[in-house]
Amino acid sequence: MKKGLWLILIGALMLSMISMAQEKSSQKVVQFVIHTDYGDMKGYLYNETPEHRDNFIKLVKEGYYDGLLFHRVISNFMIQSGDPDSRNAQPGQRLGSGGPGYQVPAEFNKNFIHKKGALAAARQGDEVNPQKASSGSQFYIVQGKKYDEASLNVVTAKFVITFTDAQKKIYETEGGTPSLDMNYTVFGEITDGLDVIDKIAAVQKGPNDRPVQDIKMTIKLIP
Repeated sequence: MKKGLWLILIGALMLSMISMAQEKSSQKVVQFVIHTDYGDMKGYLYNETPEHRDNFIKLVKEGYYDGLLFHRVISNFMIQSGDPDSRNAQPGQRLGSGGPGYQVPAEFNKNFIHKKGALAAARQGDEVNPQKASSGSQFYIVQGKKYDEASLNVVTAKFVITFTDAQKKIYETEGGTPSLDMNYTVFGEITDGLDVIDKIAAVQKGPNDRPVQDIKMTIKLIP
């Protein structure tokens, strides 16, 4: 192949790469707010998990989440919602199995960890879901707890997870649930209203970790 043609091909490849990089950097970050009686939680979705991002946006625009309950709440772990069966659910009704009738393929990213405030997709267990596909609608927000270096080392050894120094510092200073990393898809995070997570996580629970008093929510996108 002639040298001139090589130069043309290399130039075209470089232009394509630059164009892709510019397109990625110009992607708008989608923000949202979750309204509850305990306050608002504001956050944003990761563009690096596009299938989860687009599915969440679709459901929010449809009003799918409005009026649903935080049906599973575990202190020092997480608060969970997104089950359509929770809308107008009877007191004591077992919840957690509902959804839109489809799953979303896992989008694991080692850069996104289960730090406090992480927005992640719930899913069925490995025994029936070996691909670790996400629920089409159910999600949880991490509360977690803080880890000292020794405790974090136990988690990394048990679950064969590797963290960067920066990620270790986050778990030590901000807290989270590191054992879930690379096992459930994290697709966004709460940036304002972390105290609301603590308030919801602290409520009185009944059977199956359902709050005794219903905690309803609505979710809106922030223009």
